[in-house]
Amino acid sequence: MPPKQPAVYIMASSERGTLYIGATGDLKRRVWEHRDGVVEGFTQRYGLKRLVWFEFHPDFPTAIAREKQLKKWERAWKLELIESTNPIWRDLLNDLLD
Repeated sequence: MPPKQPAVYIMASSERGTLYIGATGDLKRRVWEHRDGVVEGFTQRYGLKRLVWFEFHPDFPTAIAREKQLKKWERAWKLELIESTNPIWRDLLNDLLD
């Protein structure tokens, strides 16, 4: 089993749609779980299937701190963060699969 790579990510329902911020040790697996609706909850209920932003972290405490920080941000700041690296709200899952 490969080592875990802590990451923080944002899923979206559509461009500038509903957002979800999460942290995980296996970003590819977690995105597939959101897409397949494997876990009941917010992302399943609101159809959040598009990975629009992510960043990797050296350890879980850093990733969790960043996740908590982003969750407190105003929506406009989150949109700006996404659009600073992904202005057309492209689904970034394929970037992880390369």
